[in-house]
Amino acid sequence: MIEIEKLTMCYGELRAVDELDLRVEAGEFFAFLGPNGAGKTTTIKTLTGLLKPTSGCSRISGHDIQVDPVAAKSVMGFVPDVAVFYDKLTPREFMEFIGDIFGVEQARGRENTASLFEKLDLERYAHQQIETLSHGTRQRLAISAALMHDPKVFIIDEPMVGLDPLHALAVKQELKERSLNGTTIFMSTHLLNIAEELADKIAIIDQGKLVAHGTVDELRSRMKGSGKALENIFLELFERADRPPNGSIDKS
Repeated sequence: MIEIEKLTMCYGELRAVDELDLRVEAGEFFAFLGPNGAGKTTTIKTLTGLLKPTSGCSRISGHDIQVDPVAAKSVMGFVPDVAVFYDKLTPREFMEFIGDIFGVEQARGRENTASLFEKLDLERYAHQQIETLSHGTRQRLAISAALMHDPKVFIIDEPMVGLDPLHALAVKQELKERSLNGTTIFMSTHLLNIAEELADKIAIIDQGKLVAHGTVDELRSRMKGSGKALENIFLELFERADRPPNGSIDKS
């Protein structure tokens, strides 16, 4: 599971994340939404240990990411909005490298690689250098690598970047299957139809603060519209005339 308590991240006088509280249960598919500059990427960077928060804490399966980062990261898979590779390696070599980092036994690593490459259509690229691959193929490789060690918690920022509809479907099916089998999925996305299709629960933040949280049906109920699509709910939340401008440097 994921626990975020009073998480605050300041850049000078700017509060990119402001005392955020969230809890994501084991096996839950959780969508994290908000407009540009809302604080999504900053939240993810603190959640995964890339940034040290000003205050508050984040726990991954009970492990505080700041106090015990090795234990937290050992049970976590993470795909950032822009994945980084060793471009001279092949996808198969990169998977072996990731497996070694996480202490995955070689036979299990080969089995996981074969399964993920089949599901995400990577086998035909297995022996090409990563630098020759398209953006969408690199994105599928990043997802495969982050799933290599069968993490209990999987965090992904904009999963469908660069994916065509066929490969987007394969990624959605893999993530949903993982969730149904007990993996906690934390997904940040601007694609509201993807969030509505996949997520068990949704959180929407604005200017670092939580503004809505619940299932799609619960959000519809609060917005007094039983048939509304998530996109309509989202737009209504951010069409307030009194909404102040956001100066956040977060590029989420």
